[in-house]
Amino acid sequence: MATALLSVCDKTGVVEFARELKSLGYNIISSGGTAKTLKENSVECTEISDVTGFPEMLDGRVKTLNPKIHGGILARRDIPQHIEELKKYNIEQIDIVAVNLYPFEETAKKIQKPENKKISQDIIENIDIGGVTLIRAGAKNYKDVLIVCSPCDYSMIIENLKNKTINDDLRLNLAGKAFRHTAYYDAMISGYLSYEDFPSQGAIPLKKLASLRYGENPHQKASLYSFGNEENTCSAISAKQIHGKELSYNNYLDLESAWRLVHEFDNTACAIIKHNNPCGCAEGSNVKDAYLKALSCDPVSAYGGIVAFNVIVEKSVAEELAKLFVECIIAPDFTSEATEILFTKKNIRLLKQPNKYVKPASSIEYRMLTNGMLVQERDEQLLSEIKTITKREPTQEEKDALEFAWKVCKHVKSNAIILVRGRQTVGIGAGQMSRIDSLNIAVKKMKTINHGLDESKYPLVLASDAFFPFPDVVEGSSAEGVTAIIQPGGSIRDDLSINACNERNLTMQFTSMRHFKH
Repeated sequence: MATALLSVCDKTGVVEFARELKSLGYNIISSGGTAKTLKENSVECTEISDVTGFPEMLDGRVKTLNPKIHGGILARRDIPQHIEELKKYNIEQIDIVAVNLYPFEETAKKIQKPENKKISQDIIENIDIGGVTLIRAGAKNYKDVLIVCSPCDYSMIIENLKNKTINDDLRLNLAGKAFRHTAYYDAMISGYLSYEDFPSQGAIPLKKLASLRYGENPHQKASLYSFGNEENTCSAISAKQIHGKELSYNNYLDLESAWRLVHEFDNTACAIIKHNNPCGCAEGSNVKDAYLKALSCDPVSAYGGIVAFNVIVEKSVAEELAKLFVECIIAPDFTSEATEILFTKKNIRLLKQPNKYVKPASSIEYRMLTNGMLVQERDEQLLSEIKTITKREPTQEEKDALEFAWKVCKHVKSNAIILVRGRQTVGIGAGQMSRIDSLNIAVKKMKTINHGLDESKYPLVLASDAFFPFPDVVEGSSAEGVTAIIQPGGSIRDDLSINACNERNLTMQFTSMRHFKH
């Protein structure tokens, strides 16, 4: 008679699975909690303690770690000596192992990781030992043992058993899934217990959320993964999509950028992203005002872009949004009047994310290389100290505009030049190999639109993430009306730019912190 071992924390579907196995002639071995569930539902089974001859010990910490169990799982059926040893020690072969693990992930979500390294005992008790060992043993001997670690696979296993279609490919697929399951589980635990930012060895827990249509281009396959805590995050991947076709790889990249940028601001703000760069950003007296100001920076590039708001989208702005083709809109919420308007746009994706962006618990980010990976702290700071290094101090209007410009600059690809009046961008040059090229692009965009702003009330200011080893940016921007500049500082030739500012009565501030973005 074939034997199946069932030892599950998640009891979903296990009674039905066991009944089907019994009908197919399987003997069921089960651990305490699972055995209790099966017996309560009139499914006959043998408890593991009756097989091993030992009771469950140490509050259940030790129950399956026994040769009577692991011998039956690990014995190779094609090696006569293994079969003889099983007979010698009266060990039954185990043909199916169905196991899922203590809910460490769910427990960790409820118990915040303590800063003082005093880990809760509830966390420790939800680190599974025996279950992981059973899964790995079954997966190692997959040619002889079916390993099942997800209730979602129960019906598929039963169907294949009934149709006698269990084959090597299925066994191998289940084994691979089992090792991925334990690898994810161990990565969750190691991440929770680790207090090193960059340990000598690392594991990243990845949970697949969705298959995407394709990657950056149609010939590239792509999927979306989370680190296992997507429902507790305040990013695009945990936003609720309420309208439109499915999101693409590029949509997610731009949504993330837009959501992070718009939450640099406490006041009502709008950010428009295209190809992972802002093409407009503004604060406004209301949501419509913020959007129109952001749009005016570069309405041509905004076509097909991503729009983010840090406040609820209302009817007034929805009417304006409906006039332009945009890929996605993400906001804390949408009024019913706004959705009625925007739902008429068949393909536009609307996403609700009520949680404001905040610095995540783990500030580590990753970037793939060929056969390697770069790991760094996420750029969550804004500046360390701000210092005026020219003769003239900025006016209050210039200070306000410089602060706004610097926040936007942090989110623009290097070399970045951002031109701002008041609390809105009027020109952005991004991702160029030369600062002068970025300046020329920003100026060209600024001159395309007449923003109608009172220049005496809203002086033109410039922010850059780049060092100024030459006075060329000061000279070029001053000729276009820039009166104030903010930049990291730190070039060995800073004096050239400082002198150029003083000669032109410009004011310049150093942030002592740069925001290169590659």
